[in-house]
Amino acid sequence: MRRLLGVPLLAVVLLAIAASTADAFYCGAARYRCCTRACCSPVECCEQACTVMKTCKQVVYEQRQFTCYKTCYQRVCEQKTVNCVKYVPETCYRECHYTVCKPVWETRTKEICYTVCKPVWETRTKEICYTVCKPVWETKSKEICYTVCKPVWETRTKEICYTVCKPVWETKSKEVCYTVCKPVWETCTKNYCYTVCRPVYEQCEREVCYTVCKPVQCMKTIRVCSGRWETRCPSACTPAAGCCDPCCVAQCRVWVPCVEERQIPCTSYVRETCVKKVPYTVCRMVPEQCVKTCTYQVCHMVKEICEKRIPYTVCRMVPEQRVKTCTYQVCKMVPEQRVKTVC
Repeated sequence: MRRLLGVPLLAVVLLAIAASTADAFYCGAARYRCCTRACCSPVECCEQACTVMKTCKQVVYEQRQFTCYKTCYQRVCEQKTVNCVKYVPETCYRECHYTVCKPVWETRTKEICYTVCKPVWETRTKEICYTVCKPVWETKSKEICYTVCKPVWETRTKEICYTVCKPVWETKSKEVCYTVCKPVWETCTKNYCYTVCRPVYEQCEREVCYTVCKPVQCMKTIRVCSGRWETRCPSACTPAAGCCDPCCVAQCRVWVPCVEERQIPCTSYVRETCVKKVPYTVCRMVPEQCVKTCTYQVCHMVKEICEKRIPYTVCRMVPEQRVKTCTYQVCKMVPEQRVKTVC
């Protein structure tokens, strides 16, 4: 029975395929349509024209929201003490030989990418609970006992014995021996050295050495840094190669330094020792004994005892009790809770 039922079903399927103008293959994934009705097979229709269906993927963008956290910095200014060194300018001058390089300025432009942090300010408020102490003043009084000392003055006298020295002058005389030196002029020569018994003024000479600086002219060799400008071609084209390329037209000037020796006149001072004779006078004194009488006074102090009365004042402190009333205020701090809003 199963075989008999399968035969009619197969015939119906074949008729449906033959009557259709388009054949489907691969479960409808590809369809071939012939250009003319005369095609007898699907292969012949595919050789002329065909349409291929392809699965493509499309990127779909979906918007989503997410939360980012950023760290914000609060600027706090703090005062600091910095030790600094102050330099005092001092102007000095000296002669220097130096080489100067002349700068040639060229303007160029470059782009620099940098990041800037922009501050975003946000205002917030919070409540702070704090305690305030209110002062409450209370007036009180009390009695204070104190002692006062009153001065009582009393005048008294006392006798004082003291000694007084009275001067007594007495005239006396005595003989005084003294020596007088009288000058006597006498001419001496340089080579003689002798002693006389009377004062003599002697003219002598002595040799004194002194130094004189005489200028002497001489030549000195120094080294001077100099140079010259030379016109050179670029390194790519050398004159030895016989280059006549247009790039060699742009020549450049190069400073070539060199050191030269030069003779310069200079003056030096030479010390020379000279001797000269200086005259001077020598005086020798001859002593002579003389006697004279001098009158002088001698003072003798004679002691004498005297008495005198001196009044003086004595002060005595007498204590006295007193009472006074003092008024004072007492402050008590009463705590109170408060709340404030801070931005």
